[in-house]
Amino acid sequence: MPNIRKLSELTIGAMAVVREMPKTGTASLRLREMGLLPGAKITFMRAAPLGDPLEIKVRGYNLSLRKSEAELVIVEATE
Repeated sequence: MPNIRKLSELTIGAMAVVREMPKTGTASLRLREMGLLPGAKITFMRAAPLGDPLEIKVRGYNLSLRKSEAELVIVEATE
């Protein structure tokens, strides 16, 4: 059974694969330009003390995202 959830709902250290991205809007373009594309493997690294921004590792580098952007990305959690 697939473990589908929003990127913003991952726990620290969780690994996942990006499944769906927003198809329109400035957030979509910004995320894609930073290499966050469907099929990309990510690791949730940490969240700021107040929960925003979030830091993930994608394609070998660390990327900070606003929580509102992370809520638009659907991922499948892996072990």
